[in-house]
This record gives sequence, C-alpha cells and structure tokens, in this order.
Amino acid sequence: MPDLIASLLSQPATWMAIAIAAVAGTIRGITGFGAAMVMTPPLALLLGPKVAVPVTLLLETFAAAPMLPAAARQARWPVLVPISAAAIVCVPVGSVLLTGADPTILRRLIAAIVIVFSLMLLSGLRYGGGQRLGTSIGLGALSGTMLGATSIGAPPIILYLLSGPDPVAVSRAGLTLYVVVISATGLVALTVAGAITAPVLAVAALMTPLFVLGVVLGSRLFSRFSDQRFRQFTIGFMLLVSTGVLFA
Repeated sequence: MPDLIASLLSQPATWMAIAIAAVAGTIRGITGFGAAMVMTPPLALLLGPKVAVPVTLLLETFAAAPMLPAAARQARWPVLVPISAAAIVCVPVGSVLLTGADPTILRRLIAAIVIVFSLMLLSGLRYGGGQRLGTSIGLGALSGTMLGATSIGAPPIILYLLSGPDPVAVSRAGLTLYVVVISATGLVALTVAGAITAPVLAVAALMTPLFVLGVVLGSRLFSRFSDQRFRQFTIGFMLLVSTGVLFA
C-alpha cells in the first residue's frame, strides 16, 4: 500500500482529486447533499468511473460523520424511513449496471444526470404532490438504482424533500442521513461485486483529510449563508463541471 500511495502522489490527477474533495466536502457540510454531484463527474474523468464511484461512496459514508448527530435529532423519520428502505432494496440493481457498463458511456451518463437535475433545481422546480408513502417508495427506488450505478442518488430526493412543508434545516438533516444510508448500501453492493480494490482504498485515504475538513467548515458556515443564493451558486458550479465532462 505505501508504494501504491507514493505512486498515486506522483500523479497530477491525484492532487486534482484531493482538491475536488475539499470543495465537495464544504458543499456537503453546508447543504447536506451535493458532494457526489460535485465529485463524481470530474473524478470519473480523472480516474475512471470504476474508481470514482466507490471512492465517492466511501467518502460519503464515513467522512461525513461529524454531521450525523445533529442530523439525527432534526430529521423527520416518518418520511425518511420508507425512502431509505426502497433505495436500499434497489441499490444492487444499479451496482450491476456499474460493473458491466462501458466506462465512457457511464462517465457521460453520470454527467448527463447531474446536468438534468441541476437545471431542474436551478429553475426552481419543486415536486408539487404530497409526501405520500407510494411516492416516497417510488422515488427511493429510483434514487437507489441511480446511486448504485453512478454514486449520484440524491437528486430525486432533494426535489422531493425540498418541496415539503419542513424548514430547510429539517430537509438538510434528512438529506444528510439519507446520503449516508444509501452510500453505505452502495458500498456493500460494490464490495460484493469486487469493486473495492486497493487503488480505490488508497485514493479514498488520500482524499479523506481535506474532505473531512471541508465538511466541518461547511457545517459551521451553514447558518451564515443565504440558502437560496448558495444553492444557486453550487448548482451552477455542478452544471459547469458536468457539461465539461459530458463533452470531454
């Protein structure tokens, strides 16, 4: 492992990945979501989807731990539980797609997913129906499949939770916990599929310190930012990155 890490540190792509982790962690800390949307498209371009997806899930699962205690106290569990349960069931479906897909096609699919949902969020689109059990289960299933294939599963749930009557802090708490739950599920599925390799673990280890620092910083900045303005900035940034990846 030390030789592998030394080899990775000699590559410019690794340092770019570490810088991306710092930005993604900060966004995750402020919004409760978005790290995978920021990290996965550029990491897929730099490292390939079969490294980018499991690395992102590792960071989302373990490195966001500082946010969990407060999120658990604020989240609305009757809405969160059925969404999470449906997603857990469907993550393996997406994992099968990941292990059998062409890397170029999958990288562009990741970018396209981010572009579509970024445009929806940037336009102010919100889910207009009630938060019914059937809707929660259906969107959770869609989200889990997306996460298993691309590590980006949160966008449908973002639209869904932000459309409800809850304060932003409650929605953020739900998203924080949901991302951890489905990321952990995705990791289990990828481990079974043999996708958690030594290079994946080495890259994740190198990216973790700045990702964690970003999460801590973002959590402290959350109360100081206008939620609407920051999300517009974040979504615009994700849109720009993903468009570049799509046409690269």
